[in-house]
Amino acid sequence: MNYSTAIKGCCHWQTTALITLALALGACGGGSGGGGSNVPPPAPPPVAQGPSIVNYPSGLTVAFNTKVGTGGVTNLVWSDEFNGPGLGPDWFADSGDGSQYGLVGWGNNELQWYQPGNAQITAGNLVITAREEMQSGYNYTSARIITRDNFAFRYGRIEARIRLPGGQGLWPAFWLLSQDDAYGTWAASGEIDVMEAINLNGTGGNNIYGTIHYGGPFPGNLSSGQPYNVASSATGNFHVYALEWDQFEMRWYVDGILYSTRNSWSSSAAAYPAPFDQPFYILLNVAVGGNWPGAPDVTTSFPVTMEVDYLRVYSGG
Repeated sequence: MNYSTAIKGCCHWQTTALITLALALGACGGGSGGGGSNVPPPAPPPVAQGPSIVNYPSGLTVAFNTKVGTGGVTNLVWSDEFNGPGLGPDWFADSGDGSQYGLVGWGNNELQWYQPGNAQITAGNLVITAREEMQSGYNYTSARIITRDNFAFRYGRIEARIRLPGGQGLWPAFWLLSQDDAYGTWAASGEIDVMEAINLNGTGGNNIYGTIHYGGPFPGNLSSGQPYNVASSATGNFHVYALEWDQFEMRWYVDGILYSTRNSWSSSAAAYPAPFDQPFYILLNVAVGGNWPGAPDVTTSFPVTMEVDYLRVYSGG
């Protein structure tokens, strides 16, 4: 998302103070949630065969994964199968409109109020529900959950099996933000959008997007990515959205089909491969409205849900 999106809302086609937030928050989707220091953790031990799992005294667990080769062996290092009864301890449910981070509307002029109760475990799925209802001066509610300060990873493969919501003004996202903002505020410390979509079944068609955000602090941010037209309905069916990430390349997949590769990016604070050489944490959310999708209209039917069957992180063999 970006911290404009980062905030994510975070994704994309960006906004402004998000940056600050993203960092502060730890991210985007941005955004947030949960605070966090800008002081990076101590350097990890050398990575040889398999992942190196580091448990910091703060409670943060970081998986320093080895490269996942195309079609190569993978080792599962973290997962949530969402079998309940509630969210696992690695997740934090954000609340509000971003004003606690100085980012009203999450930096994207979004229209929802996030509240933990809109994220539930039901029948083995994480269900994030966006509703048209009044809350704290907003006409919509939704949920955003993040793993910041609990679980982060560097490199490897991340995938989730998701059914997306459709309708004008809806912006579901599955994305990553820098755990420690080692290179500064958004987007100097980077953002990775594994999957996001807007206005599915309307002006957004059946397209999803995979994108990276990098460069300097807003407004010196840059982005690179591309859309993909999912083979069958993204709102009617579950699909597996995945990212493979190593030191010098990222690859995006839908249902095992490679649709995008990126191997060029930058950070104003350090040499390549910064900023994507640091641990990132996970975000899942559904934003309502915002600069990119626009507002809901009379065709948008609430409530709507994003359903996540599982989320898994792998290291190379």
